Formats: sequence, C-alpha cells, structure tokens
Amino acid sequence: MRSDAREAVRLARRAFMAGERIDLQRIAGRLGVDRTTLFRWVGNRDQLLVAVLTSLADPTLRDAAAAAPGSGPERIGRILRDFSQALIDAPYYRSFLQRDTERALRLITTKASPLQQHVVGAVERLLAEECGRGHLRTSMPLGDLAYLVVRIAESFIYADLLTGDPPDAAKVELAVTALLHGAARVPTP
Repeated sequence: MRSDAREAVRLARRAFMAGERIDLQRIAGRLGVDRTTLFRWVGNRDQLLVAVLTSLADPTLRDAAAAAPGSGPERIGRILRDFSQALIDAPYYRSFLQRDTERALRLITTKASPLQQHVVGAVERLLAEECGRGHLRTSMPLGDLAYLVVRIAESFIYADLLTGDPPDAAKVELAVTALLHGAARVPTP
C-alpha cells in the first residue's frame, strides 16, 4: 500500500475510533486531494471501511493469540473468545454496528467483502500452527474448519443484531472448542 493510501486509512481509522462516520470528502480535504484521487488510492467508502476494520482486526487477533494459554482446541477457543470479547467491548465498534447495521453485517459477515476472507485466512493459519505442533487433528480441510470457526464467532459477537440475544464471547469459546474436538473424528460412512 502506498504511503498516501496508508495515510488515508490512518485518518479514516482515527475517525472510526472516535465513533464518527467515515467521510471521504473530509479525508480528501485533509490530504489536500480531491475525492477522485482518494478513490484511486483507497477505493470507495466500503473499501476504505474494510481497510480500517482489517487494520483493527489484525492486531486484536494477534494479541489474543499471543496471550492465549494452552494448546489445541482449548487455545484456539480462548483466542477466539478474547478476540470476540475485544470486539464486543470496543465502544466505537458497537457504535458502528448500531449506526450502520446493514452495511456492517454485509462488510463483516459476507463474502461480499474481503474482510471475512481475511479473518478466515488468519484463523486458518492459527489452526495450521496447532496442527503442525501436534496439538490439533482434523478430518476437515483447514479452510473449511476456519470458516466454521469464524461463523461461530460471528454468531455470538453479533447476536444482538441477528437474534436479539446479548453478544457472548464465552459461548464463542465453548462452541469453537467443541467444534475443534469434534473435527478430529473421522466420520463413518
């Protein structure tokens, strides 16, 4: 990413974390360019928002992985619990979800956005590490398993928006751990 685009993402991230709506015109003005130039650098508002969300998700997941004790399914469950709790607790994130629910869910939880694919890829790498260490066995392809893990986390992080239930990171840990223990079983025909 070129330095101009990084600066645009930084400004958008600052606005997002302040609970503000990302305003392309304002960002372009702060950078001393027009909206067309900003668009060439970062794409449309949704693409810039995905870049901001990715820039927040990566260190959050990395920190959760670095702090997680244990190994195997329990470690992965704990990582996803801590990651989920961080999203649930972030006031600027919850504000975004409440302010722009439909867009948020589309950008975060569907294949219409590269964000979900990015998070699935990060979880797949975590699963591969545990498999490589001999702490996790699975009869499923890791990409499929990572997708299921992410969908479980999404179900409980966004429960208030999807079902009206409160978000619950503890349920993420329980469900992910159970899934990963079950994934080691080879299905009988």
